[in-house]
Amino acid sequence: MSKPLDVNIFHKDVMVGFRSLRILGQNSFGLSSGEFASILGKSGCGKSTLLRAIAGLDMAFEGKILLGEAPITGPGLDRGMIFQEPRLMPWMTVQKNIEFAIPKTARNKSSFEHVKQLIHLVGLDGFNQAWPNQLSGGMAQRVALARALVNIPDLLLLDEPFGALDSHTKISMQTELERIVRYEGTTTLMVTHDVEEALFLSDTIIIMSQQPGSTSHVISVDLERPRSRTSQRFLDIRTQILEKAYHVEEGIA
Repeated sequence: MSKPLDVNIFHKDVMVGFRSLRILGQNSFGLSSGEFASILGKSGCGKSTLLRAIAGLDMAFEGKILLGEAPITGPGLDRGMIFQEPRLMPWMTVQKNIEFAIPKTARNKSSFEHVKQLIHLVGLDGFNQAWPNQLSGGMAQRVALARALVNIPDLLLLDEPFGALDSHTKISMQTELERIVRYEGTTTLMVTHDVEEALFLSDTIIIMSQQPGSTSHVISVDLERPRSRTSQRFLDIRTQILEKAYHVEEGIA
């Protein structure tokens, strides 16, 4: 079973020339086991920086992040991460790209069988031996999703995973992602600029303010699943989020 996440960052500073610049302020929030949350905010507010801290890729901040009861002190197999680009190895097949994420000491018949199960789960049956250049953008992201899940992580992190996809493929991938993480029961945190995407997928939406990037609002999404993007309640919450995150009216958006 996935673990809860507790984020309590006081601040993060970086040196720009000869002066110190604060790029993250107070960010405090928690996710329960199996919860799906999204981070929204204007470009440059520090969303990806915050996600990298949770991934253990950037520990130069004041504060503490707990996954379960253990503090995050660096990268680990208990976290899977997906970026905007699939980042597949072009010289490896679909199956080999997923297997590559498994530590050598853990590679056995059971782990290879799990890879085949994930290929089925992400809807790529028959493409085990396909090369990355034979895949569409959406198919490549399915491989990246399977690779992120192969070690059965306690936390799945996504940094604008569908930002480069066309609208039709993006909606299809959002539906598939919801199905897969619900099936796996994985605690999930996603950075996105897409308000509708966040609202369709999330149990909780975290809104960050600008410079230094800080948690300004945490919104619980009380919509039943499956969700309709055209329901009045969906549209009302969308308007609320647009006003809080981007300070725009629905008519302008």
